[in-house]
Amino acid sequence: MSFAAIAQTDGALRPVVITGSAEDQQRWNAPASIDVVDGEELRAGQLQVNLSEGLGSVPGLSIRNRQNYAQDLQISIRGFGARSTFGVRGVRLFVDGIPASAPDGQGQAANFPIGAAARVEVLRGPYSALYGSSAGGVISLYTADGGKPEWRAGLAAGNDGVWRASTQASGKVGEWHYLADGSAFGTEGLRPQSAARRGTLHAKLSRADDDGRIVLLANRHESKTDDPLGLSRAEFDADPYQTTPGATRFNTRKNVEQSQVGLAWERRLGGGHRIELMGYGGQRELVQYQAIVPGAQNPPGSGGGVISLDRGYGGLNARWRFDTEFARGRLTTTAGLSSDRQSEARRGNENFLGASGNPTAVGVMGRLRRDETNRATTLDPYAQAEWSRSDLTVSAGVRRSQVRLRSTDSFIAAGNPDDSGSLRYSGVTPVAGLRWQLAPEVQAYASAGRGLETPTLNEVAYRPSGATGLNTALQPSRSRSVEAGLRGRHGSAAWSAAAFDIQTRDEIVVLTNSGGRSTFTNAGRTSRRGLEFSLEGTWKQLHVVSALTLIDAVYRDGFKTCEASPCTTPSVVVGAGNRMPGIARQQAYARLDWEPGPLGAVFSVELRHSGAVPVNDRNSDAAAAWTTAGVAARFKQDVGPWQWREFIRVDNVTDRRHAGAVIVNEAGGRYFETAPGRNWLAGVELVRSF
Repeated sequence: MSFAAIAQTDGALRPVVITGSAEDQQRWNAPASIDVVDGEELRAGQLQVNLSEGLGSVPGLSIRNRQNYAQDLQISIRGFGARSTFGVRGVRLFVDGIPASAPDGQGQAANFPIGAAARVEVLRGPYSALYGSSAGGVISLYTADGGKPEWRAGLAAGNDGVWRASTQASGKVGEWHYLADGSAFGTEGLRPQSAARRGTLHAKLSRADDDGRIVLLANRHESKTDDPLGLSRAEFDADPYQTTPGATRFNTRKNVEQSQVGLAWERRLGGGHRIELMGYGGQRELVQYQAIVPGAQNPPGSGGGVISLDRGYGGLNARWRFDTEFARGRLTTTAGLSSDRQSEARRGNENFLGASGNPTAVGVMGRLRRDETNRATTLDPYAQAEWSRSDLTVSAGVRRSQVRLRSTDSFIAAGNPDDSGSLRYSGVTPVAGLRWQLAPEVQAYASAGRGLETPTLNEVAYRPSGATGLNTALQPSRSRSVEAGLRGRHGSAAWSAAAFDIQTRDEIVVLTNSGGRSTFTNAGRTSRRGLEFSLEGTWKQLHVVSALTLIDAVYRDGFKTCEASPCTTPSVVVGAGNRMPGIARQQAYARLDWEPGPLGAVFSVELRHSGAVPVNDRNSDAAAAWTTAGVAARFKQDVGPWQWREFIRVDNVTDRRHAGAVIVNEAGGRYFETAPGRNWLAGVELVRSF
């Protein structure tokens, strides 16, 4: 892992350039907190299904596996995104420069092709704002280019019926490099009603010469997943591996199909000028069955208990870049325009047949209760300038984000009038950074900026009063962020330390819960302050990786909210000074690898720790702190042009029972998502080089 990152030439077009002073664009010189995990490290001895497997060594990043593939990972960076009850909010996701986050800020990491990854970059701090609204942090995966003729295939299996099969081919035909990666995954699930099946295909075709580069991308993702829901405190204490009866009664589940293509093109124009273009488009279809009781679907404005989405999406990013020598340093200026859009047909049906008081069947698609077309678009101009030499970097940038949300209602009936409407949000997010060299192997850096987080379409879908139509009172949250850090390299060791302070106003929080839906409001001011440390080094046959995050995230202003459902009038007081839910005060990771030499063996011991995590705004309960240990062994043998790779690992060796994630502010009080006890995983991979 490397401790700072900037743009590189081996990935597809990035949404925003963070440039570097040296010709090789060394990550070392970035005036920001960016960590990079190499693709081989990400995959080594892992299932290769979830980003949470290999990113524990990144400070400031909380990435938790819910053990619920219907709701994706729980991801937050320096506290941004922690409020999300499903998917990813407040953090921007990219694969080869193509957004995995929708224009409204909602994203998913399920389609990240880990088997094809060359590296994953995690950007934290003020510079995240250059990626647009709802970018409290950025996670970018870049796939390998291919070129070296190689074929590999792998199998892995473990507890709870877990299995993964994958294959990959890469090479070169003429001037074109190609990479094709496919994987399939399945599990019976840790708890009843948590089985999942997933398949992903990723293809990349690229060509580069002295004057430019072109990259073609295609991706296909399919999944069928059950949803075990969360557990109440009483259920979790009685048996953390059970499933709440409502999940099995309503057969809660989600099916997803997604296809997308992308094109990135760049060309040198001479005189230090360069033009870069990126375009992408895709289609996503989703059907989800929820555990909403039939009686709660009686009100005329109810959206039912089955969600169907058919979303088309796409975007363009064009920019100009100019590099020149200036004042004994390197000056790079960038200006561009980014636009993204999504248009989704959303339908809601009842999840039962017959009368709501005495249904003849539940967990099925019943009468239509919602039919609308929702659109979200962004239009963001941006610019950045950076001057750098070996001992100093000065950088500044600005982005103007504009987000438009529109809903066209096609389901108009008695008691349910036309709910069509539109909203528009905008904001300017400037950033500035400075990096200076204190000694040949020690650098200091500081940056400051402003951020903007707009509500998602789900968050503006309902009004707190219970009336139908968009919640026009909900405003975006705006933040001010500063950070300062040190990093050093000494022989085979590298370390970093950073402090940050984030002050936010109009934080988006839950206001009411009723009829299986939540409404949102702005809570006032919040504060996120913390420290991050990391250390990596190799001494003879030992390799050490470690990270520590300390964060104090609190509401500075009090407000009123609802907890239980139904609740249409907020009456629960959240006091000033309460901790923000979903955020642990401390998080730590450490791994020791020993490589004795014979059989290409690597033996590892891994420790993970999380502090207690509040489950709601009132802080009435919390998931307890936990520490787990894991052990693993990897082997490698070369037989002519073939290479065999094997691994086996055991996680949570002490069989610690704990909640690995929480569903923040869950209306039914089912906050807790159980982590696995002692579990094993083994795999083999065959690699053929040509």
